[in-house]
Amino acid sequence: MTDYSFKNEIKKAAILTEALPYIKEFNGITVVIKYGGAALVNEEIKNSLIKDIALMKYVGFKPVLVHGGGKDINNMLDVLNIKSEFKNGLRVTDDKTMEVVQMVLAGKLNKDLVTDLCAHGINAVGICGKDAGLLKCTKMLSDGEDIGYVGEVCEVNTDLVHTLLDNDFVPVISPIGVGIDDNMSYNINADYAAVSIAGALKAEKLVFITDVPGLLKDVNDPDSILSVIHINEVRDMIKKGVISGGMLPKINCCTAGVEAGVPHVHIIDGRIEHCLLLEIFTKRGIGTLIEG
Repeated sequence: MTDYSFKNEIKKAAILTEALPYIKEFNGITVVIKYGGAALVNEEIKNSLIKDIALMKYVGFKPVLVHGGGKDINNMLDVLNIKSEFKNGLRVTDDKTMEVVQMVLAGKLNKDLVTDLCAHGINAVGICGKDAGLLKCTKMLSDGEDIGYVGEVCEVNTDLVHTLLDNDFVPVISPIGVGIDDNMSYNINADYAAVSIAGALKAEKLVFITDVPGLLKDVNDPDSILSVIHINEVRDMIKKGVISGGMLPKINCCTAGVEAGVPHVHIIDGRIEHCLLLEIFTKRGIGTLIEG
């Protein structure tokens, strides 16, 4: 009969045993993690995710982080008395706004994440899409209207990222690109920056850390999460209107990831403690896996 005092330890051992096949299968693979939402502003959640990423690195994964930071940008714009304006979900980015975006993303947030990873013994390096011409872009229009320095990725140079990965570093990337025609700084949607980077790296996995539980079969039932779904089924759900509203942009990013050549794209709820480990190292997972 098992001593009661060992029950918690036995549960931990069972969890590790369940994780072993996944550790073996995924050892050495490149995983691009789009880091955003509550995970950037809630310290408790942030600490949990940093530990997950550190563990993934220690067991043989090659994580690449791409982060956003819209709330921090808004806060800094407010401090500087610069108006925040959006059109069709895109931030109108004039010269002054672009300076703030670059300062917050490539400066404060990027280096904070690097510091957190290094504190867990991980060799992390912070870069942005301008470094070594990683993300070259063209101007993105909003329904034909010029909204400033908002970029759409047109070319990805992965040389620097590969160099970092090959030398056991974790790249932490802020989505600031360089204009292919004018060499100006451009603000790039972090989700689509992650898609472009994952596709160019030929990553095996792309994980979107969000503030939603995953793809729901019934939007009114939070327990109706679809654990695994094929991209063709997703397209069908979009056509039928099952996926709509605020969920549509997130799912469009996921399908774009599969179309970019990433075989496994995950969307998970970053508000859950250790969400990365639960999604990747357990049979059930906690979010939605979209496969090509």
